[in-house]
Amino acid sequence: MNQGDRTPRESTRATAAPAARRDVAPGASALAAAAQALDAVVREGGCTAEVALQQVQVEAADRAAVRAIHTGTLRWYLRLAPLVETLLQPGQRMPPAVRAVLTCALHQLEYSRAPAASVVNIAVDAVRVLGRDNASGFVNALLRRYLRERDALVARIDRSEPARLAHPRWLLKALRQAWPAEAEAIIAANNESPPMTLRVNLARTTREQAQHDLQAAGIEAVAGVGNSSLVLAQPRDVMSLPGFAEGLLSVQDAGAQLAAALLDAQPGERVLDACAAPGGKSGHILERCGGSLELTALDIDAARLERVRENLARLGFEARLIAADLHALNWWDGVPFDRILLDAPCSGTGVIRRHPDIKLLRRPDDIDGFATTQLALLERCAMLLKEGGRLVYATCSVLPAENGQVVDRFLRRHKAFRREGPDMSLPTAPAAAGAGTVTDGFHYACLKKGSSAA
Repeated sequence: MNQGDRTPRESTRATAAPAARRDVAPGASALAAAAQALDAVVREGGCTAEVALQQVQVEAADRAAVRAIHTGTLRWYLRLAPLVETLLQPGQRMPPAVRAVLTCALHQLEYSRAPAASVVNIAVDAVRVLGRDNASGFVNALLRRYLRERDALVARIDRSEPARLAHPRWLLKALRQAWPAEAEAIIAANNESPPMTLRVNLARTTREQAQHDLQAAGIEAVAGVGNSSLVLAQPRDVMSLPGFAEGLLSVQDAGAQLAAALLDAQPGERVLDACAAPGGKSGHILERCGGSLELTALDIDAARLERVRENLARLGFEARLIAADLHALNWWDGVPFDRILLDAPCSGTGVIRRHPDIKLLRRPDDIDGFATTQLALLERCAMLLKEGGRLVYATCSVLPAENGQVVDRFLRRHKAFRREGPDMSLPTAPAAAGAGTVTDGFHYACLKKGSSAA
């Protein structure tokens, strides 16, 4: 997702850091911070998970735990939130902060290996960290009741398919309509932790050598989809990866790595990455040509464009970076591009396992809005492409309304363009498919511009 991946419900309101307390169980501050971030997402007018995590001040030692609890709770929120409700008496209310702690604690009880008694004690102390000392006994009682009655409570909740599968009803319907044979696997994949996939810089090394170097460092990896991906058996801090700091490796899903291959930019060509941030695809385009092309990386968000600069600097490449609206054209020098990659803003329904807040923040009527934006961006890119040039349209959505249907509408309006081969649609692949075949969900269409005016 680029340029349009900010939700209209995103907020920039700051969240106060949990108060530092020495008289609480280890892990209580992390659970309290994760609960604060959760509340920032799920409350009315809430924000994305990343923004929520940025709002909460967390000790460096707690960051990984806070992110893990926060992400896992969001992944299963549509199952966990009804479980919280079953623990309450009819009409009983609780402050949002306490509700968020309970929800995170239920996630730990259901989906982590932490001992149940420890989770209860940590949750009790987490509400104290948040200044809700008077709710500590209440939280203790509810969680202990949950442990006693867990089987019956879960069975009651799981009678609802959206709760059991932790997906909103509209999305279950949309996935089953779009992918009748693969839908259940996609839904299961959405509820998994995502694999950590690397892109090997083939301009400077080989996949076999990179795999050997990782294994020498005790890091297990297998070859993934395409010729440049490696899938790690376990996620790692990037700085622990041999070759990452030197630009030999980058983190990028195998499905996303197909964009540069389909664009197939050649040395000396003039190329536009139309919605470039955070820069993974820009870096890959340059890697494939050893940097010997003229790349313009455009994004509407100047702050996100800085991430492109940082990523390219690590890889040892340069590009023309422009923070501008693609529609404005005041950034363009009038010289057409040989190749354009449009990684269009979309619903993100192909990357839900990486961004589980999508299940909570997206609404069914968002899809038509994205499709309108996508068509407008395609039409703008059509103006910027030279005759005979290639335009690759990409999304990380698995819904046809944002993919083939958008391309079909574009082609009906622009007779000078034609598809170069069939569209490529990748469903989100579950771990059960095997590490070497796991990808996020993407859609690609390759378009060629003919000689008549577009």
